[in-house]
Amino acid sequence: MNIESTAVNILKRGVELDTKKRYTESLICYQEGLQILVDKMKGEPDENTRNYLRKKIEEYMNRAEAIKKLVLQQKENGQFHEQVHIENNSSGHSYKTLFGRFLDEDVQFIVVEDPYIRSFHQCQNFLRLCELSVRSCSNLRHIELVTTKDNKSESDQREWFSNLSNDLMKYKVKLVVKYSETLHDRQIILSSGWIIKIGRGLDFYKAPENKFCLGVYDMDLRPCHETTVDIVHSKNVKQSYG
Repeated sequence: MNIESTAVNILKRGVELDTKKRYTESLICYQEGLQILVDKMKGEPDENTRNYLRKKIEEYMNRAEAIKKLVLQQKENGQFHEQVHIENNSSGHSYKTLFGRFLDEDVQFIVVEDPYIRSFHQCQNFLRLCELSVRSCSNLRHIELVTTKDNKSESDQREWFSNLSNDLMKYKVKLVVKYSETLHDRQIILSSGWIIKIGRGLDFYKAPENKFCLGVYDMDLRPCHETTVDIVHSKNVKQSYG
């Protein structure tokens, strides 16, 4: 039976992530794999194969439901914590892959705290995050950046933020930039309660080897520095930042 090759690979990845307690990621794999199996079952003439598929679908569906409940319960109790370790020189870690699943219609504002959004490539990283957020969060109205001033190129930094701010207004999103000289935390706070803490902040990608290599534009192909990503959930975000 060749259902499966695609579905089975996705579902295996789901089980692997599930085992590592990376539940929100495993859920996406289970949902994708299940969809393939359901489509396959609908068009399957052989009754034995249909029964086999139905049994598999039920198994994975039950697990997916159990994970949904678990995540909900952990969020309620303020205990949700998912961790991703990015290894040195590994790839496959674009912002979309890492935390795009949390960028949805529930997000009305985003607060980015990162002391290193100063040099050109760091401001480009922030721009990438803004692009992804505007595309993914249909109700997004406000992005706040808290960073530090770049003494070397402060006027450039100001100009880049000004250009970005004007552009975001076309999408009815207001950008507010605040400067702090004492900022050490690096985190992305979503109004939906999700908080993404990246050890190195947004700047964990290595510089491309040249201007014509894979990974210049597709950040999933860009090698990374080692860092840890912690994802938690807080019910108090709206009160604090709203």
